[in-house]
Parts: sequence; structure tokens; C-alpha cells
Amino acid sequence: MILDEQGLFSNNQKITGTAVSQNILELGKREIAFGTPVELFIQVTEDFNNLTSLSIKVQTSLNDDFDAAVDLIEETILAAKLKKGAVSSIKFLPKGNLGFMRLVYTVTGTAPSTGAILAGIVDGIQESFHNQ
Repeated sequence: MILDEQGLFSNNQKITGTAVSQNILELGKREIAFGTPVELFIQVTEDFNNLTSLSIKVQTSLNDDFDAAVDLIEETILAAKLKKGAVSSIKFLPKGNLGFMRLVYTVTGTAPSTGAILAGIVDGIQESFHNQ
């Protein structure tokens, strides 16, 4: 798997409450979901505590202030699965790109004091058919 700093939404970002990704990616105003899928890798890099669940949402917008954000896809992960090494089931950037994308992390339950996420566009997710 190849990660590039310019393609990262979150670089071991601590999630201690509802937050947006550290980085917003400017992808141009073209549909990126046609042809070869653009792989998205989201992994827990530090165990979460306290919370009930964490929702991860991919949002897009016409501008980088996200004043008219559009939700593209969302996954909710229960606390028991938010352990280091856990990988999101969101594997590709969804269709609907408006030019800018970010991730939104929504905490349900008590705010965690530990927990971090690595997320970004990658070239070749390292898994085999046995891991799916």
C-alpha cells in the first residue's frame, strides 16, 4: 500500500470528540468515481475508549469551507471494534465529488480520551481475499 501525504485526510488524528479530518482534499470538479475506483483507506491507529460508537462520513462540497456540504457515505463502528488495526468498510471514494472532500468523525456516547485515525487515498490496499 502506498500512502502520500498530499492524499491524507487524517494522519494519526486524535479523535476526542466530533471532528472533521485534519485535511481537506481538493480533487477538482470532475467525477472521480468512474473508471478505476479511487481507493480509500481508513484505519484505527490507537484504541478508542469511553465512546459507544464512531461514525465516519465522507463529505464533498463546491468550496473548502463546506458551507453546503453533501454527505456521500457513512459508516458507524461500535466501540468494541475500535481497536488498533481495525479498518473501515468504506474502501473507495464514492461518486458525487463536487471538488473538495473531507471526513467527518461523529462520536456517540462519552467523549474518548484515546483513539486515533489514519485515513487517505491509497494505491493498493494490502489485503487478500482471505481478509474480506
